[in-house]
Amino acid sequence: MAEKKYPTYKIIIAIIGIGVLIMGIMLFFIPPAVSGDPSQAFQVLRSMKSGSSFNNLVSPDQSDISKTYSQFYTWWSPGQYLVPYFFTLITGLNLGKGIALTVTIAELCGLAGWYCFFKKIGFSQNIAAISLVFIFCQEAFMAPYVYYNGGEILLFSFEGWFLYGCLTLKKPGLKLVLFVLLSGFAGFFLKSSFLWMYGAGLFCLWVRLSTNRKSITDLIKNALWTGIPAALSVAIIYILYISKGESPASVSYGFKLTAETFSYPLASPLLSGFSIDELCNGLIEPIGKPLFNSVWSDIILIFSALLSVLLILTIIRQVPNNNYRLFLVVFYVSAVLFFGYSYWHQLDISMEPRHFRVIAILIAPGVIYLVAGFRAGYKFLFAIVLTGIAYNSFSYLIQGYSVNRKVPKGITGIAQPNIDQTSLNEIMKLDKENRNLTFVLIGDDIGLEILHNRIIPLQPIGDDLKIDTGDYKYVGHAGPLYIVLPVDYKGLREKMILESFPGYSGFNESMMSPYYVLYSAK
Repeated sequence: MAEKKYPTYKIIIAIIGIGVLIMGIMLFFIPPAVSGDPSQAFQVLRSMKSGSSFNNLVSPDQSDISKTYSQFYTWWSPGQYLVPYFFTLITGLNLGKGIALTVTIAELCGLAGWYCFFKKIGFSQNIAAISLVFIFCQEAFMAPYVYYNGGEILLFSFEGWFLYGCLTLKKPGLKLVLFVLLSGFAGFFLKSSFLWMYGAGLFCLWVRLSTNRKSITDLIKNALWTGIPAALSVAIIYILYISKGESPASVSYGFKLTAETFSYPLASPLLSGFSIDELCNGLIEPIGKPLFNSVWSDIILIFSALLSVLLILTIIRQVPNNNYRLFLVVFYVSAVLFFGYSYWHQLDISMEPRHFRVIAILIAPGVIYLVAGFRAGYKFLFAIVLTGIAYNSFSYLIQGYSVNRKVPKGITGIAQPNIDQTSLNEIMKLDKENRNLTFVLIGDDIGLEILHNRIIPLQPIGDDLKIDTGDYKYVGHAGPLYIVLPVDYKGLREKMILESFPGYSGFNESMMSPYYVLYSAK
């Protein structure tokens, strides 16, 4: 009896799926850390669980610390804290494990959505499957297993399915209206930056609906079928959410044109798709000590931009599928225009590859298609490059697991790399035994372990001591104040923070551990 052979694409998909499940199981026992945007978003959840209104952050008032200040937090969309919270509600697990479930399910949904999109747009099952390998090897895929990145991983779970819908719908009607309307709500709920992708995707949908229709009347009708529900979706989002506060797109620091302004988005296929920005430790916004000075960073960036444009043009010429060319060009041009404009206006949007991940994913099947036509030697060279990217990504993942396994854990179960276990235990003990304290902490994540008292999270002060004193000063008096600082803050940084609370004096100093100091004033 002949041995049954399984198609290559099924084997690839099975291996990737098993790999994601294994990483998810490990994440369940070694939850990630939370920093940056998600940690601040979880502060909103903390306020809501303490009785505040939906999406309202309640914190001590800087003008009078005895009072509270409440604001509707529009800087981020609510999905990044509500989705993990949903899993905690239905399972009874802590937040760390809720995040682990969120990441695992989102990774699987995202891979499935992109695979379906790649097949639907005309690539073979093998190319679609190998494209998933390309995505799997990127550091961006591993990042949420080390640091929960909130909207980034949630958007990944949705993007492929959204584009699949834009590709599948072929005629105007109720299905089209519902898809356009609801996808706008869903995408924004997961991550606010989805809106530029929303516009790009709907433009592709309109072009597809209008193909072979030369009548201007038909073009206008199709534009109305997509434009009206899209405008309604954005209007509702704006009225009910965005208009209630500031967002990254609403804070501008004036015009500034630099070498990075447009070259960074132009270079996104290489920076994000081939993890060059991560391999360089951050070209424009380094993580820790930069590998290159500003001159070399600009040279690498401009060179990457030229190669990225060449790569996109080559894919467009070689890949025969018109729909794929349409989506790739529209999204690439939209990203360059949107982010170039944002950087030019100095909006509060960072120059990081995570913002361009959709471009990194869209080029995947095009790159694999090109490589499939290479000679054996060039295929081998590409395999080496991909292996190098994978090695860097898995090294990051393994190191992250190792660190998160050892760092302190509190009530939430998330990894707390910015404090030691002894100090964290002391903070939680004080919180459990008191109800009228105000804790001052460096960073946003440690405060998530405090359930019964108020917190004031302050941003870390660098060695250059450059801060906006207005962000640190809290006037007035409101019961006992407990300030937790790292030992290395002793000196000027310690003085700067203690003087930020003029209503308090005579601080008592006690060592919580060899690494952290508690300053208390009653």
